[in-house]
Amino acid sequence: MSWTRFLLLFTVAYIVVNVLFAGAYVLAGAGALTGVPATDLMHRFLDAFFFSVHTLGTIGYGNISPSTLVANVLVTLESLVGILGIALATGLIFARFSRPIAQIIFSRSAIIAPYRQGRAFMFRIANQRSTQIIDLQARVLLSWRKPGSAAMEREFVSLPLERERVVFFPLSWTIVHPIDESSPLFGVSEEMLDAADAEFLILLSGFDETFSQVVHARSSYKADEVTFGARFKNVINPPDEKGVISVNVKDIDSYERLAT
Repeated sequence: MSWTRFLLLFTVAYIVVNVLFAGAYVLAGAGALTGVPATDLMHRFLDAFFFSVHTLGTIGYGNISPSTLVANVLVTLESLVGILGIALATGLIFARFSRPIAQIIFSRSAIIAPYRQGRAFMFRIANQRSTQIIDLQARVLLSWRKPGSAAMEREFVSLPLERERVVFFPLSWTIVHPIDESSPLFGVSEEMLDAADAEFLILLSGFDETFSQVVHARSSYKADEVTFGARFKNVINPPDEKGVISVNVKDIDSYERLAT
């Protein structure tokens, strides 16, 4: 979940809790809270809402206080909710700050490209972080309808890769599965892949040297996201005047069609 969505969800939950307790204070009666000058329902609700905010946040200005047993019970319950809510929010925020996330981007499409004397299934990844990932490992799993089986029965096949790990991943990596006679993709056409409702599941794991922890990334390619008869364009920029090599991340999705 993104930080924007997380904070929005937390804000909505905070407002909803205060609205519920404010409604409970109003239902407790006009004399449940002392120091509330308002007599009409809307202003009583607003006063009860801000009293709930003060109670939930343990602010306690003292201008409004509970005066009945029901109101005191509600304050007790709200104090408990506030303590648990603060503890939960603190834990979630700390976990989000401390948990390392691999910012690896995947090419938008996978391709079936010429490879040596045959073809290969391949896709490209790049590291968006300035830090490096060490001992990055890749696993590719093919999920499709098992040939000759019922429509809902699926088969999961691990695809062997040309290179399953790289010791050092600072720039980009094109992950390749050679399609030879032992490959389940051998002789499979684009129409056959689509008819089998195929999906390629990708799992990456590596060691982030900054956080000294293992990080993971995952993605997938459906059959309509696999392009046949294409090859990736080069994304490695030539060395600059200082001899530094870089990757043009904007072109990670770029490929060109091959003449058939």
